[in-house]
Amino acid sequence: MILLNNKAQQFVETNEQLCLERFKQIDQIELTNQLKVLNAFNKAGLAERHFIGSFGYGHGDIGKEITNEIFATIFNTESAIASPMLTCGTATISHTLLGLLRPNDLMLCVSGTPYDTLKDVLFGVEGEDNGSLKDLGIKYDQIDLINNDFNYDEIIKYLTLHNVKMLYVQRSRGYEWRNAINIAQMEKLFKLVRNTSPNTIIVVDNCYGEFVETKEPTDVGADIAMGSMIKNIGGGIAPTGGYVVGNTKLINMIACHLFSPALGIDSGSYSEGYKLILQGLFVAPHIVSQAKKVAVLTSQCLNSLGYQTIPSKDDVMSDIVCSIKFGEPNTLIKFCRCIQNASPVDGNTLLEPSDMAGYEDKIIMASGSFNQGSSIELSCDAPIRKPFIGYLQGSLSYAHGKIALTYALQRTFEEMLYNLT
Repeated sequence: MILLNNKAQQFVETNEQLCLERFKQIDQIELTNQLKVLNAFNKAGLAERHFIGSFGYGHGDIGKEITNEIFATIFNTESAIASPMLTCGTATISHTLLGLLRPNDLMLCVSGTPYDTLKDVLFGVEGEDNGSLKDLGIKYDQIDLINNDFNYDEIIKYLTLHNVKMLYVQRSRGYEWRNAINIAQMEKLFKLVRNTSPNTIIVVDNCYGEFVETKEPTDVGADIAMGSMIKNIGGGIAPTGGYVVGNTKLINMIACHLFSPALGIDSGSYSEGYKLILQGLFVAPHIVSQAKKVAVLTSQCLNSLGYQTIPSKDDVMSDIVCSIKFGEPNTLIKFCRCIQNASPVDGNTLLEPSDMAGYEDKIIMASGSFNQGSSIELSCDAPIRKPFIGYLQGSLSYAHGKIALTYALQRTFEEMLYNLT
């Protein structure tokens, strides 16, 4: 049973008052995005008949067709693949890269080291032939960020000297100590890239970023954006899936890799139908706003206890994550365990750091979610490595996030809270 003491509740509510102006800004962004989503549904003419599933090849699946159309409209693109066959963010990114890149092509990542699970996609596992980009003779290079921004001069210099097929941006922070890349930064970079290397394909990993701002990467020049339906865009309702949006030629290339060159985008059945995916998409702007408020409140509370966090109150939020630098492992582990205990699923589980596929370090992952691995539901995870940073994200409601945070603070920092006047 989750019991909250007065000291912890008073501490959180005092800090909550300092977040109210930021919450108003979040509400306004939600309103803008909800209108955009509603108009996309209305434009497509969504009706109950579109909820019926399909079988076999899936040709003529009107639910699939209208779902792709709605995604494309929301992201201001020509085409989309929104499919349960894209099982997660890593799978979606992998299919996109392998669909667009060919042997001897050069991919340049300009947001530093990609997220841990992508390293095997890029470089493979030593001694194994697993179909990575490296196995297929695709070249990779990267340029690190400077002060949480692109190294614009170095990127333009690199594009001038090399034939870069794909410029790749990871919007969210992954397991790095940085803010997410915001839309204004992407817009500045993409204009420079277009002027310098107009044939380079601009691809954005949009995971954790959908509906955080009022524009998406494809609104400011990205050729392709992609993400997972068990993160922001699925609203905590979509049971699985991923999406890729962009121009028709590139989307068809990705579809040929995903479904085979013979079948392309017209293939792919889903017997369950797209109702939950569409319902999740519709509520996503609201759910994202709830998660953003939890991240802001978490940052404010941990700041008040003397811990470094990202984002600060004045940062432009471009994902739903709050990073907390704990500095040592025991406090990090205890905090994550409390988030797990305050979850609706597996709340009685005692978490232990463990090895996980795709990660170099042991990982602790609090995720008492209805959909396994759903990062839009409240979770907190971390690699067990210095400086022991925890990454809290999600929450289907602000109330649950606030309760879980209060409980975690109460249990993890009991003595510190008791001594506060």
